[in-house]
Amino acid sequence: MGIEEKLPSGVLLTTVEKLAGYARKSSVWPATFGLACCAIELMMAGGPRHDLARFGMERASATPRQADLMVVAGRVSQKMAPVLRQIYDQMSEPKWVISMGVCASSGGMFNNYAIVQGVDHIVPVDIYLPGCPPRPEMLLDAIVKLHDKIQNMKLGANRQREITELEQARLRRLPLAPELRS
Repeated sequence: MGIEEKLPSGVLLTTVEKLAGYARKSSVWPATFGLACCAIELMMAGGPRHDLARFGMERASATPRQADLMVVAGRVSQKMAPVLRQIYDQMSEPKWVISMGVCASSGGMFNNYAIVQGVDHIVPVDIYLPGCPPRPEMLLDAIVKLHDKIQNMKLGANRQREITELEQARLRRLPLAPELRS
């Protein structure tokens, strides 16, 4: 018999972290950064068939100071990289990045001097979305996964401890290729 059974109906028990996580995940405003054909799929996700408004994300911010999610859709050229970083730096904290499409994630088929081989060389990426171009349904799935990540994020000193633990775990991870393990 717990405390939940002794409380009157209509009383909700939660923690501040969970309440803040729910509020954060329900108010993500994207700053779209459409650079190529993936941007068309990003626009489709905002249309009536896929409806980003279900997630409270129908307001695509034209200014980075009002956005907290950057969706990098398409290939990033070397000339565009400093602009992308400047927009990322102007976004408010906490901020998240979705790398949409194979060109944004790894340079795609453009393995040359003009294209950045992965947007993670410029900004930290939270979710990688594969495909050429990825379907709007895949973007919605990535947004749901990001919402889960946002909702379960720790606050304050607990957040710093969680980040440190994740970095330590990544450093201890073994390479996948057997010839690189020794």
